[in-house]
Amino acid sequence: MSDFDLSDLDLDELKKLHKETGAAIQNYEARRRQDALAAAEAAAKSAGFSLKDLIGASAGKPTKSINPPKYRNPDDQTQTWSGRGRQPQWIKDALAANKSLDDFLIGK
Repeated sequence: MSDFDLSDLDLDELKKLHKETGAAIQNYEARRRQDALAAAEAAAKSAGFSLKDLIGASAGKPTKSINPPKYRNPDDQTQTWSGRGRQPQWIKDALAANKSLDDFLIGK
């Protein structure tokens, strides 16, 4: 790798360099991921399996667990919350106004 003085670059050149290096890193990681996937598929195939057989049919993006909504905002019926994860702002605001979560239960 060649050494060069970054202090000689102006702001636009630094931003361009930053953008280009970010893209190069992403491309490098994608190539490495593809290489690892190809190696895993080859190893599975040599053992008489497909990669999907070994890790399940959803060998791509992990699925989110689906939790049905437990609470509904009475002011905006489209806003719901399952009770898991971060509290939405409308719940935080209601709790700050001394309301109870029971006030927002669906089907109470």
